[in-house]
Amino acid sequence: MKYIRRDMANAKIAGVAAGIGEYLNLDPVIIRAAFVLFTLAGGSGVLLYILAAILMPRA
Repeated sequence: MKYIRRDMANAKIAGVAAGIGEYLNLDPVIIRAAFVLFTLAGGSGVLLYILAAILMPRA
């Protein structure tokens, strides 16, 4: 069973994008770009990233 966890080995800030990318089998750069787009589109990307960093356990 796959679990979503923060990947600290490939982390840039808190490992959220790396963990989501690993879970979805995507490049973490795509996930980071999505967070940036959400941030530019209304600021929700920062809130989502902080919430994920708090809620996701470390790998």
